[in-house]
Amino acid sequence: MGKGDMKTKRGKIHKGTYGKHRPHKSKAAAVAPATQIKKSKKPDF
Repeated sequence: MGKGDMKTKRGKIHKGTYGKHRPHKSKAAAVAPATQIKKSKKPDF
C-alpha cells in the first residue's frame, strides 16, 4: 500500500498511469454549460 502498489491511486500517480482507481478527468462535464429550466407559462384569464 504505497508508491510501488499499482492497484492504488498513489501508486498510479507515482508511475504516471491511469486506471480504475485514477480515472482521467471528464472533458464533457467541464465543458458542458448549465442548462436552464424552462418555466411553464400560465394562461391569463
